[in-house]
Amino acid sequence: MPAPCSSKPKNFTQPNSSWGSEMMRLYEHYDSQCEVETEGGQKQEGPWQKMPIYQDMLKEASGGLILCELFQSKEGIFTQNGGEQGTAFEYVLFANIKEQKCVCLFQPGHRLEGTPGFIHGGAVATMVDTITALHSTFFYGLAVTANLNINYRRPIPMGSTLLLESSLDKKEGKKIFLSCKMTSSDGSRVHTEATALFLSMSLSKRLNV
Repeated sequence: MPAPCSSKPKNFTQPNSSWGSEMMRLYEHYDSQCEVETEGGQKQEGPWQKMPIYQDMLKEASGGLILCELFQSKEGIFTQNGGEQGTAFEYVLFANIKEQKCVCLFQPGHRLEGTPGFIHGGAVATMVDTITALHSTFFYGLAVTANLNINYRRPIPMGSTLLLESSLDKKEGKKIFLSCKMTSSDGSRVHTEATALFLSMSLSKRLNV
């Protein structure tokens, strides 16, 4: 196997100039809870942890497994291949280790339009699959989608900022059962509800060895 990567790859979930005020507000809300100050003025880890998104999430799977450029040069996460910032999938994820859940802040760009004025349902499904897949991979190692069941409750207007929440229902051997919902940024309107089943995959299968 090639030598480990000498430098950390680009993190695609950093704030950029395309992020709107509501996206930044949510980001700052969760980011401020990644590190908290104790009464003695010391810094310690907070309830949330930012999940870095690289071109290949295997680089961070299972709490920091670093793979080399074997994958980086050949493939990348579909949602990060949208070209110019702000035109497609803009998102960032935070994980709550104690509660075994994740949140995703999502700002869809104009390339994701379906019915005029609204986000395409396939783009919604893509983000549900993305957060549940990264949730599974982050906590339990490499996993692949076995089933995704989505109920569309309300259409999503263009220009929206959305909040996705993914939580673990149960884990049975290699099976990981998750629930996910997509709401308005303040949580008052539910746009999508979903359940997902993921199957853990061994690294040897991923490498075909």
